[in-house]
Amino acid sequence: MPVAPTIYPLVFRHLLSRLDAERAHTLTMTALRTAHSLPGGPAVLRAVFRTPRPDRDPRPARIVLGAEHRSPFGLAAGFDKQAEVPLALLDLGFGHVEIGTVTAKAQPGNPKPRSFRLIEDRALINRMGFNNPGAAAVAKHLARARATERGQRAVIGVNIGKSKVTALADAAEDYRFSARLLAPYASYLAINVSSPNTPGLRDLQSAASLRPILEAVLEEAAATARTMGREVPVLVKIAPDLHDADILEVAALSQEVGLAGVIATNTTIARPDVLRTPRPRIEEIGAGGLSGPVLAGRSLAVLRLLRGALGPEPVVISCGGIVTSADVRERLAAGADLVQGYTSMIYEGPSWPGRIARGL
Repeated sequence: MPVAPTIYPLVFRHLLSRLDAERAHTLTMTALRTAHSLPGGPAVLRAVFRTPRPDRDPRPARIVLGAEHRSPFGLAAGFDKQAEVPLALLDLGFGHVEIGTVTAKAQPGNPKPRSFRLIEDRALINRMGFNNPGAAAVAKHLARARATERGQRAVIGVNIGKSKVTALADAAEDYRFSARLLAPYASYLAINVSSPNTPGLRDLQSAASLRPILEAVLEEAAATARTMGREVPVLVKIAPDLHDADILEVAALSQEVGLAGVIATNTTIARPDVLRTPRPRIEEIGAGGLSGPVLAGRSLAVLRLLRGALGPEPVVISCGGIVTSADVRERLAAGADLVQGYTSMIYEGPSWPGRIARGL
C-alpha cells in the first residue's frame, strides 16, 4: 500500500481539519497543480495512488455521451471551478471530470467564510456563489489542457451557471455566452440551474423559465458541432429539493428540446433530522447547499424516477452521497449511465477515486 493514502487520515485529522475548509481546498489544488507540472509528475500520481491503467483493463470501455469511460465514476462540478487541474484529477483515478461552475462574467462569489465541514456527518455545507474568473478565462485554461494528446482524449465536462449580476429575464443570453466560449473545449455541457447559492437561480428550473435557456445552449452546442465536426452533448443539472412532479416536468422538457440527459442531483437546502452535527452548529453555519452521504437516499430516488420517466436512451448521471464502490454499483444498477462524487474526497483523500475505480 502506498504511503500517501495511508497517512491521509492523519493529515486530515491533525492539519486539514484545523484549517478553514476553503483554505484547505486551495492548498490541495496547489499541491495537485505542482505535482502534475513536475517532470514525470502524472506518472508519479498514477503510481502513488494506484490508478488503474486503461491498457491493462480487459473490460470494454463504457461509451457515454460519445466518449470512452474506463471508469463510470467521475468528479462532480465544484472541486475544480477554473479548470486548473482536470488532467491531474483524472490521473487520480476519476473516469471523467466536470469543471465549473463557470459564469459568463467573472465574479468573486459570496463573502467568506462560505464552506463548512460537518465532520460527524462527513458532509459539507457551502455557499460559494459560483466564484470563478469568467468564461473567457476558463476557456483559456481548457485550451491549455486540450493542447496535449492526453488532454485531447480526456473526458472533461463543463458546468455553466448564471452570472449573479444578470437578471433572471436575461438568463438565456448569459448561458448562451458561456456556452459559445466553452463548448469547443467541452466533452459535454452541464446547465446548472440548481445551485442554492445564487439568488433566484432555482426558479429557473420551472419549465417556462428553463426552456429558453436549454434552447440557447443547444443552439451554441450545435454551432460548435458544425464548426468542429463533433457533437457537444448538453445536460441539465437539477436539485434534490424539487417535487417529483417538477422532476417529471423537467424530464419531459429535456426530451422535448433534445437534451442528451440529466444530472441528478445538486446539493440540498434541507437540514435533515438524521444529521449528527449538533443543531446549534448547523444553525450557526446558516444558508448553503448540503452535500455528503445524507443525500444518498434522495439522489437514488430521483435517479429511479428519472430513469422510469426518460426510458433507456437519455443519459442520467447520478450524483450525491457516493462514498464507496458499492454505492456506485447501486446507482449503475438503478439506471445511471455515469456516477459522480465530490464531498467524500475531502474525508477520504486523493486515493479515493482510485480505490473506487479498482473496486469496480
